[in-house]
Amino acid sequence: MDEIIKIDTIDKYNKLYGLETIHPLVAVVDLTKATTFPNHIRMNMGIYSLFLKQTICGDLKYGKKLYDYQEGTIVSFAPGQVIGIELKEDARPSSVGIVFHPDLIRGTSLGENIKKYSFFSYEVNEALHVSEEEKQIIIDCLNKVRIELNHAIDKHSKTLIAKNIELLLDYCMRFYERQFNTRSKVNKDILMQFEILLDNYFQGENAENKGYPTVKYFADKVFLSPNYFGDLIKKETGQTAQQHILLKLISVAKDRIVNTNQSVTEVAYGLGFQYAQHFSRLFKKNVGCSPNEYKKMNA
Repeated sequence: MDEIIKIDTIDKYNKLYGLETIHPLVAVVDLTKATTFPNHIRMNMGIYSLFLKQTICGDLKYGKKLYDYQEGTIVSFAPGQVIGIELKEDARPSSVGIVFHPDLIRGTSLGENIKKYSFFSYEVNEALHVSEEEKQIIIDCLNKVRIELNHAIDKHSKTLIAKNIELLLDYCMRFYERQFNTRSKVNKDILMQFEILLDNYFQGENAENKGYPTVKYFADKVFLSPNYFGDLIKKETGQTAQQHILLKLISVAKDRIVNTNQSVTEVAYGLGFQYAQHFSRLFKKNVGCSPNEYKKMNA
C-alpha cells in the first residue's frame, strides 16, 4: 500500500512541489512553476485546498475512486481528507489554486462560515466545471490574494486575505448552483430515486433492522457524497434531505397508527427507534399531538 504523507502545513505542501513559502498559513499556488513533480502520491490533508485544473495531465483520486477532474474543473478538499495524485509520465501539472491552514481563518467571518461551503466534501463526479468567464473570475480572486501576500504585513493583512478567500468561495457556491441548474434532468432522476428508496426503506424491514436512516445511507445508494446529495435535494425541492426523511417517517407513522392495530411502541420499533419515548417526542414535535392523541382523533 502506498505511504500516506501528512500535509498539515503550507510549507510541507510547498516543499512537495519545490515552491517558495511566502506566508506560513496560506499560499496561492501555480503548479506550472513547480520544480519537483511527485507522480504517484497519497496525501492526508491537514489544510484547505482549492484548485482550477487547466490541462489534462493525470488522475486525481478521492479515496479509491477517480475524481471527475478534467480540463477546466475546480476541486476542493478540507482537512482530514485523503487524496491521491497519479500523473502521466513526463506530465507537468498546469493548475492554479490556493491552500490555507485552518488557523488562518480563526476569528474571521470565513472561520465562522466555513462549514457552509459544503463543496469541500464533494466526491466522485462532483467537481465544478467552469466556463471561460468563470475561470477568469477564479483567477482574478486568486490574484487578489497573491497581491495581498506580497504586501507588507500589517494589522489588516489577515482580514483582507480571509475576505478575499471568502469571495473566491462565494463565487464557487454561485457556480455550483449554476451547475445544479444545468444538470436539472439528472438531478430530478436522483430525486425520483431518493423517493423510491425512501418508500422501500420504510415499507420493508430495513428501518426495524438498521434503525433510522441517515442522509449518507441514501447518498451512498445513488453514488454521491452526503454533502453533494444534500445540496442537490435542497436545490431541487427547497427542503433538506433530512427533512424529506423526517416527513416520510411521520407520514408512515400516521398510517400505521391509524390503519393498523400496532401499539405506539410497535410502531416506534418498526420505524427504527430504539426507544418509544424518542419516537413519541419526535411525533409530537412535528404533528402537534402525541401518537395516542392522534389515534383517538382519527378513530
